[in-house]
Amino acid sequence: MTAPTAYLCTPMSDFPTADSALLLLEDGTVFRGRPLGRRGTTTGEVCFNTGMAGYQEIFTDPSYCGQIVVTTTSHIGNYGVTGAEVESGRVQIAGLVCREFSEFFSRQEAVGSVQEYFERAGIVGIGGVDTRALVRHVREKGAMNAIISSEILDEAALRERLRAVPPMSGLALAAQVSVGEAYDLLPPDGVAAHFRVAVLDLGVKQNILRHLTQRGCAVRVFPYDTPLAEMEQWAPDGYFISNGPGDPAATTEAIESVKGIVAREKPLFGICLGHQMLALAHDVPTYKMPNGHRGLNHPVKNLLTGRCEVTSQNHGFVVDAEAVAAHPELEVTHLNLNDNTVEGLRRRDGRAFSVQYHPESSPGPHDSHYLFDEFLALLETAARPIVAA
Repeated sequence: MTAPTAYLCTPMSDFPTADSALLLLEDGTVFRGRPLGRRGTTTGEVCFNTGMAGYQEIFTDPSYCGQIVVTTTSHIGNYGVTGAEVESGRVQIAGLVCREFSEFFSRQEAVGSVQEYFERAGIVGIGGVDTRALVRHVREKGAMNAIISSEILDEAALRERLRAVPPMSGLALAAQVSVGEAYDLLPPDGVAAHFRVAVLDLGVKQNILRHLTQRGCAVRVFPYDTPLAEMEQWAPDGYFISNGPGDPAATTEAIESVKGIVAREKPLFGICLGHQMLALAHDVPTYKMPNGHRGLNHPVKNLLTGRCEVTSQNHGFVVDAEAVAAHPELEVTHLNLNDNTVEGLRRRDGRAFSVQYHPESSPGPHDSHYLFDEFLALLETAARPIVAA
């Protein structure tokens, strides 16, 4: 058996004991670096994001709940944080690993540093890590649990604590990120409300809600476990099933809701976890990927138009392509050009569709905004009265 590897990006002589941190992977591999954020210990599944910008959007994306994020871009913190670049009400990541972490920022619009931001949110991280070596290791070995500590430097003690962390497979995490009670959002001033859209919140990003309201949708956001009968009392014109964290197969309440929506023939649009809910509602399984798709540069082909899109993605599970192909009511609409995994599907009757990636992505890319327009067109079609021949 090969001994676990210990990685060191900066000489440990530069790290006095009080200013050291450890990252220990489930397979025993160790990375050493500097503490960042709050001093303490955190655990989660390690994953990496290849985006070059938008770190605050990553930190606050509810889909990252339960995950330690490795950023492949070299510098984190250099442009600070603002209140305008968040996707939820709090920092969602379990921890951060980066190469160069800056406590100083140069952007005029920033209201504070990432260090201050993490301290307030209680986020533990580690900087000064050879993230290139770490990403190569995770790509080769697959996603796994990890622990970061800036208070415990005893590897044996950390290894023991890490053994108690459950794997991502089987985890239902929507309850940790969903809204506690329903709330309403109206279109901005000057935009008339044309449709009512019920949003099932499995971890919805704020920019999704902006795209809906800016297009004239009055939105009511419902908790993840809201019975369909309760949502129907609001008389929505259509449904949106949001992104979110965890194992899709374990999100059973949402699967049942989507089954009911499909049976009632209401328009439905799903993104990321919502896409997986549409598949599972049709008994199409999902499976965990060795490494998920996370970043701002994933190429996707729209099979309906033949056009390619650069997309933002954040998912560790994927819909089974063979099961979709064999299903009489579903068809694949989008494919990932890197690995041919399913990136979109729709019902053949045209009443429901979904994508695995994030068309609302901020700061970008913006290639896929058209999907919100397609949802509006579906709502308009469903609202038209039937005219007798």
